[in-house]
Amino acid sequence: MNKILVCPVAFNENVKLRSAIERFLKSPARDRADYLIVDDASTDGTTEMIHSFAARGVQTIRHENRGGVGAAIRTAIKYAISHGYEVLVIMAGNDKDNPDEIPRLIDPIIREGYDLVQGSRYLSPEGAGGDMPFYRKVATRLHPMLMSLVVGKKLTDSTNGFRAFQLSIFENKAIDVDQDWLDHYELEPYLLYKAITLGCKFREAPVTKIYPPRKLGYTKMRPIVGWWSILKPVVYLGLRIKK
Repeated sequence: MNKILVCPVAFNENVKLRSAIERFLKSPARDRADYLIVDDASTDGTTEMIHSFAARGVQTIRHENRGGVGAAIRTAIKYAISHGYEVLVIMAGNDKDNPDEIPRLIDPIIREGYDLVQGSRYLSPEGAGGDMPFYRKVATRLHPMLMSLVVGKKLTDSTNGFRAFQLSIFENKAIDVDQDWLDHYELEPYLLYKAITLGCKFREAPVTKIYPPRKLGYTKMRPIVGWWSILKPVVYLGLRIKK
């Protein structure tokens, strides 16, 4: 078994997730990592599509009820720890991330001892491309500015879900991913905030983020509710409202 687990999380991403799977299976990362998809109770045929790749080594866990992105990542973390993995890579299930870039995230961990490596589209020459909505362009610039002010460290891309981390960081009980308020988009910035403020060895790495064509759908995130979900950890943790 590889010591690295790559995990996309997905809800009703049949077409885009199929492409993401096929790209991973063709990438060099396939020889270095195992692959697990957390299916957050999809109803559009995503579940059956994932199972069609089982013979090619694609593993899956399906939630019986939709829990949210954070709940799906929590499932991936617990699975990885219980199965003896050392490094977990989280990436989008909607084919926005390039699996060929996985080494950019895991090599600093393996070779230099980093605890968390955050992918940044704004450090990459290719940057963000495709049909990226305007409000996302604004929000993905604003959020890292606010996060940087609160944690006291310069960040360029705090909302990018493409990241890798050592699972040993969860031995620190100050990182509590089991809180109910982290079920949706909150868990990812929560983990980033905690890793930095607790002194984990952290860096960003350049990656691309390519948005799919408009006809395939932008995102499951709603502009106001979703963006408050991502901003909430910065506010709650910065004001010591949550732990």
